[in-house]
Amino acid sequence: MNQDLANIIKIYSTGTHKELSNYLIGKSKDTLIGMLVDLLTMYINDKNSSTIREFITVTFAGYEHKIGKIGYNGFKQDAYTQGKTLKCEAKPKNFDTEEFEKYKRGERKTSPSKLNGGGNFTDYTPARLEKDKQEKGLNMLVSGFVDGKLIYIIEFPFTSPDFIKNLEIKIQKWQKKLKGSESTKGQFLRSADFDYKNFIESQNLKIVYLLNIDELVKYEPCMVKDFYRFLEGQAK
Repeated sequence: MNQDLANIIKIYSTGTHKELSNYLIGKSKDTLIGMLVDLLTMYINDKNSSTIREFITVTFAGYEHKIGKIGYNGFKQDAYTQGKTLKCEAKPKNFDTEEFEKYKRGERKTSPSKLNGGGNFTDYTPARLEKDKQEKGLNMLVSGFVDGKLIYIIEFPFTSPDFIKNLEIKIQKWQKKLKGSESTKGQFLRSADFDYKNFIESQNLKIVYLLNIDELVKYEPCMVKDFYRFLEGQAK
């Protein structure tokens, strides 16, 4: 970590606002820019938090980002129906090329998962699925990043038939495994995952953001083959 950035973090967490201001005032423009870039790089590539990637995904799609883990990730007014509010559930994914290099060098046993338009719902339940199915104006936003660089954002209705079917199958398989348990109260399906195959045929699918073809081709190794082909067909 940049030493100046390390000092700022220490002062911010242990000092006063005045101490922080005095420290920053004494830094050159180039130093301040360098610290900001380092901070953004760390934050957007954080493996333990997707907050900033979620913020980027939601705001690029024209939604107001909602902070907090409870409820949907964003909302906006429907441009075509007065008084109707649209909601979104964002599922961003970041591909870390350094982890891929570690795999190629034999420093990790498995290859990191490539971008496939996928995501997952954690701690999912049949009740939550039914609630989401009944929620009017709920859209999914799936996005892909490579080392923090935004590659694509795709939007589609949560109620897309193939998407719903996949989640229902995941829930049903989970419920079968629970049969015979002494108690199912408080039990959750830890991860209900999906990928591009579960929404690619959606009639209302929308490409919110996508790199142009000259840029996209550089990231082909970071994506599964068929998904890349789909994006390639959408790129300009």
